[in-house]
Amino acid sequence: MNAAIRNRSITRSLTACAAAAAVTAALLGSGLTASSSGDLQGQIASNQSAADALKSAIAAETARIQATSNGLADAQQRLSVIQGTLAAREAELIRVQNRLMAARNHLVELENRLQQSSRALATNLVASYESSQPDVVTVILESHGFSDLLEKMSFMSRVGHQDATIVGNTRAARKAVAAQANSLASIEARDRALTDQVLAQRNQVAALQGALLNQKIAELGSRASTASRLDQVNSKLKSLEAQAAAQAAAAAKAAQSMVVGGIATNAGGMVQPPPGAPAAIGQVMAAGNAIATLPYIWGGGHGSFQANGYDCSGSVSYALAAAGLLSSPLDSTGFESWGDPGPGRWITVYANAGHAWMEVAGWRFDTVALAEGGTRWSQGGGEFSGFVARHPPGL
Repeated sequence: MNAAIRNRSITRSLTACAAAAAVTAALLGSGLTASSSGDLQGQIASNQSAADALKSAIAAETARIQATSNGLADAQQRLSVIQGTLAAREAELIRVQNRLMAARNHLVELENRLQQSSRALATNLVASYESSQPDVVTVILESHGFSDLLEKMSFMSRVGHQDATIVGNTRAARKAVAAQANSLASIEARDRALTDQVLAQRNQVAALQGALLNQKIAELGSRASTASRLDQVNSKLKSLEAQAAAQAAAAAKAAQSMVVGGIATNAGGMVQPPPGAPAAIGQVMAAGNAIATLPYIWGGGHGSFQANGYDCSGSVSYALAAAGLLSSPLDSTGFESWGDPGPGRWITVYANAGHAWMEVAGWRFDTVALAEGGTRWSQGGGEFSGFVARHPPGL
């Protein structure tokens, strides 16, 4: 066919394969199929960047936790100093209260003695009145001599002086005790005020300590969450690096495979020809192995056999070309008239205007299988209705 007709056929085939491309791309994005080396390296770089960011976040949170711990230590030190001051104040207050209690007891004792003296004085006065105690003139007149007079006068003077002394001493003691009680009450009030101040300050430091503890708990929880995310990222990073290593090993192995006319093959791949199969079958399978897990790319393999990915007809063209069964890529419409009609013994290509795939020695080679299982090779499951069956002559 001429070039214009061929180009229109390729366009129709590529357009019809777009739906399969969308399915494959979605599966690749979900991680159900093998990623390309470039995709893996991009994911590794992205996860490494995320891991570095999480490490920086953990370092910053650790610094904040350390600052909070230092604040807690300072608060605890201040609390200890204030607690010591409070204990000293409380001990002093107890001593003052003991002194005040002793002074009050002494005051009660003096007041009791005062009451007893007062009652004694009252009794004396009553007795003097009732017994018609003589006055000074009577004592003088009734005295028997000067000595008797002096003795009686001295007795009366001593009695009166003693009564006056008792009353004076009691009143003085009462004043002293009252003054002492007032002084002690003033001291008690002052110490209570100091104690209240120390308690208030201690409560402030305790509140600060509680707030810092809560902050530290929150910071520790945040750091634990960040560390958990870092573990997840590191785990994913290890998985991606393992995939990249596997791909590198596969690429190295593929690099050692034979390349004939721009067609890379992998004779040690997952699909092997059965015993007694023609050499061409092994060549087709080896070429299929080389591209079995490469991504679906719309139009891939049509401009050149060397590509980063292949669509449906491009994949079939690549594998057939390795055995010399095709000299240039065909689209799915082109495969409808390729080779001989009907199924072949070893190879059968199924094609219509929208899709192309083939069976090789019982193995299905299909980009739909790539979307389903991550490789173009599978056994069974191909669609036959609506497809034209063709095969290479002799196979």
